[in-house]
Amino acid sequence: MSNQPTQAAEVKFSDNERMKRESDFLRGTIAEDLKDGLTGGFRGDNFQLIRFHGMYQQDDRDLRTERAEQKLEPLVNVMLRCRLPGGIITPQQWLGIDKFAEEDTLYGSIRLTTRQTFQFHGVLKNDIKPMHQLLNRLGLDSIATAGDVNRNVLCTSNPVESELHQQAYEWAKKISEHLLPKTRAYAEIWLDGEKLETTDVEPILGATYLPRKFKTAVVIPPDNDVDLHANDLCFVAVGENGQLVGFNVLVGGGLAMTHGDKLTYPRKASEFGYIPLEHTLAVAEAVVATQRDWGNRSERKNAKTKYTLERFGVEAFKQEVEKRAAITFLPIVPYTFTRRGDYIGWVKGIDKQWHLTLFIENGRLLDYPGRPLKTGMAEIAKVHKGDFRLTANQNLIVAGVADEDKAQIEALARQYGLISDGVSEQRKNSMACVSFPTCPLAMAEAERFLPDFITQIEQVMTRHQVAEEHIILRVTGCPNGCGRAMLAEVGLVGKAPDRYNLHLGGNREGTRIPRMYRENITSAEILSELDSLIGRWAIERQEQEGFGDYVIRADIIKPVIDSARDFYD
Repeated sequence: MSNQPTQAAEVKFSDNERMKRESDFLRGTIAEDLKDGLTGGFRGDNFQLIRFHGMYQQDDRDLRTERAEQKLEPLVNVMLRCRLPGGIITPQQWLGIDKFAEEDTLYGSIRLTTRQTFQFHGVLKNDIKPMHQLLNRLGLDSIATAGDVNRNVLCTSNPVESELHQQAYEWAKKISEHLLPKTRAYAEIWLDGEKLETTDVEPILGATYLPRKFKTAVVIPPDNDVDLHANDLCFVAVGENGQLVGFNVLVGGGLAMTHGDKLTYPRKASEFGYIPLEHTLAVAEAVVATQRDWGNRSERKNAKTKYTLERFGVEAFKQEVEKRAAITFLPIVPYTFTRRGDYIGWVKGIDKQWHLTLFIENGRLLDYPGRPLKTGMAEIAKVHKGDFRLTANQNLIVAGVADEDKAQIEALARQYGLISDGVSEQRKNSMACVSFPTCPLAMAEAERFLPDFITQIEQVMTRHQVAEEHIILRVTGCPNGCGRAMLAEVGLVGKAPDRYNLHLGGNREGTRIPRMYRENITSAEILSELDSLIGRWAIERQEQEGFGDYVIRADIIKPVIDSARDFYD
């Protein structure tokens, strides 16, 4: 490491730092562990190391007690997250992942995530290597979608400004490729790549990789569909005459926190300045390298970029990035956000192609009774001539549909329940993380809880005569932030079975963090609170005033101005 600010002479690093240092550039003994038939899981450091290869070891928590009573190991399996910069996947690739999900996973589903990619859930040990080899044949991989690295790079899914979107998407891909680990561990372990007698070098990430996970996004105003403030590094596209000319750079966003620890908090990203396109990769590398060298490697709860900025100051971090990238940030080019949600339904791009955004509740593609969603997507993939775009809001765009193909695509979508005219605006603007039964961090339900809870919220909205309105509402099963509740107007953060912290006061644009309104309350209590508050909003709101803006104007809750200092006030 270089250019690191002076720290205490004796620094005790976290055990993850030892694990990375001793891993032989992420190899560990994963290859040997794969041959161990005595357990369905991975042992020792390998439990953590597989995350750098895009996987988390999990088990079905619904079955955990039953299997323990039977003296059986938990139903151990892995979840795999694909690397899919900008969320674009071809129909041919989709058919390949559909077949694997159907035949070789415990749950038979494809899960669209808030990181604009898909996950396989429930892959048993014997199927892990074939899964990676399938992805490779499809031109895909799962490198660096988890672990202490730069993860899947997001890009606004705007299907209207087609040319600008294509240019921004290409940069998202370039950033992703530039910041990938250079070790050959992935190819050697999963693809039977030849082990070369060379010394691995990680010129950007370093021999012990980053202090903590790192998230990057490319966003195209006026859409904030990627929730830029949830990312360590964000490039805000600046266009002229429909062409991308540069980016505003923001650094240090992040939503995770720890219950009961006031040294952890969500944080909005800080504006650094504007750069022309040609400096994009150099700036991305400089931000990552500064965080690599300055980040906290002793306390993982305070290791994210947002805490590094708070410890050393935004200006000092910015100057270090300028020095490393050999650039000077120009003043921010003014930009505004007006919306966050996806364009559900058909829209026509300036390329004269049609784009159909399908609402996929919770991102879960499965064949439900009377709604065979997963089969429907496969049938569309068999005839679609464009591509698919996964959105950061867990939806899916059938992109690039010609006039003559539009009717066929819509008919298939309706036939399989992928289009429903009765979906409310409230449901379209609600989101949850996976949580139970597969996430080991889950404290309360989220994905399985949300649909019925939204039905109850819809009834409240109807009773107060605001059924056509919506509130950005999100639920996470723990405080790690996967469902981005800390950028919602109403955010529920799980604490225990049927108990959540209720946060209020974010805004529709996603530029304000909500504050905790009630702590550790039941879903029934939350519904009662929201019934009363929505009733007031319906009567007292100003024209076009969102719920989050209303609760602040009405002095129901104070706005979060600087979360590092006033989030817990």
